[in-house]
Amino acid sequence: MSEIKPKIKKPRGVARLLDGKCIACGARCQSACPVNCIEMTETGEPIIETAKCIGCLKCVKICPAVALEMYFTPEELQILAELAASAAPVEEELDPEAAALARKLAEYRGVWVFVEQTEGEPARVSWELLGVGAGLAKTLGVELCALVIGEKVEHLCHEAFAYGATKAYLMDAPVYYHYRTEAYVEACCHLIDTYKPEVILMGATGMGRDLAGAIATRVGTGLTADCTGLSIDDKRNLMQTRPAFGGNIMATIMCDKYRPQMSTVRPNVMPMTERRDGAVGTIIRDPFTVAEESVLTKVIEIIRDGHGKSAVDITGAEFIVSGGRGMMGPENFAMLKELADELGGVVGASRSAVDAGWMPGDRQVGQTGKTVRPKIYIACGISGAIQHLVGMQDSDMVIAINRDSSAPIFEVATYGIVGDLFQIVPAITAKIREMKQHN
Repeated sequence: MSEIKPKIKKPRGVARLLDGKCIACGARCQSACPVNCIEMTETGEPIIETAKCIGCLKCVKICPAVALEMYFTPEELQILAELAASAAPVEEELDPEAAALARKLAEYRGVWVFVEQTEGEPARVSWELLGVGAGLAKTLGVELCALVIGEKVEHLCHEAFAYGATKAYLMDAPVYYHYRTEAYVEACCHLIDTYKPEVILMGATGMGRDLAGAIATRVGTGLTADCTGLSIDDKRNLMQTRPAFGGNIMATIMCDKYRPQMSTVRPNVMPMTERRDGAVGTIIRDPFTVAEESVLTKVIEIIRDGHGKSAVDITGAEFIVSGGRGMMGPENFAMLKELADELGGVVGASRSAVDAGWMPGDRQVGQTGKTVRPKIYIACGISGAIQHLVGMQDSDMVIAINRDSSAPIFEVATYGIVGDLFQIVPAITAKIREMKQHN
């Protein structure tokens, strides 16, 4: 019988500061240390209490100047050399904090999409999120679930199955008929505590933004708003991409130490998934309710957007003709309306045109306006700042008209026309009319 060799623990060493390398970055190493063994001097350099250091490498990894290293005693170096030269099994000493975190995160599984509804009518963004949620769930190897809250809304569970969900959590009671923050937060937090989802997605609408922020605060997790991209890394973290610094860069944010991971996404940002009629799934009915007297708000009336005579919902338009600062004045937008009418579309605007008072705010396309996905987007006199591109870059076809050949809009345009829009737009309109009359 062969003798079983004992496992040798691999030394972890202790952190040590390299002379002349620290750049006083702002105590990043101190904030990363899980055992509080780092103090900072008046000049911003770390003093490491080696007796408390557990060799977790966190301070070494976070240092932007590579001013910290792991120090090993001669005896530890000898053990490392022996381990490298032999085939003896090595037992890595686990970081207690990391092990506890891993156990905590492992309790959360599943991708949830909140199905937003008003008086039983679902918001389109919910089905868009089920499409992207299906990809996330497949990568994670978990179920895609719909979260449905309201009164007499079981039909939304079946509709969610048609858009890819395999399970629906249903909370159906009179107290949930109208959306009210207190009632919905209590309901969602109850389900989160009970079933522990890994990812929760909500629409970046008035309701979704209000609810998501309240839930994230209550359960103590992170929330990334207005995401334009979602994916999973190799450690099951949700990579959430959104515009940052006024839209000048795209930032990817991760919540690697807390669950659930929560994101809101604007309508029309994600592609609409194909509906599969007849698809079935499991409905989990939860009887939890909130006492009506505990809800401090009452809904008197719901006033829907788009009821005014001049109101136009540009998010659903298939053809959009947008104008920017290059339109020179509000009277010139009549030219764009003529073209839009011939195409059966609507007129949009950039933020600069709206800020100048040339067009109403409900026509604004961009980061601070609306996100659109038309079949054809015609940008007239729009330079193409990233704030505007975020709102229209996923159009099927982009046609840009601008005098400046170096305008950023041409980088995303399918077709670009360099020239005077006051000559080009009327010419296009006249040609379309001629073709329609000929046909």
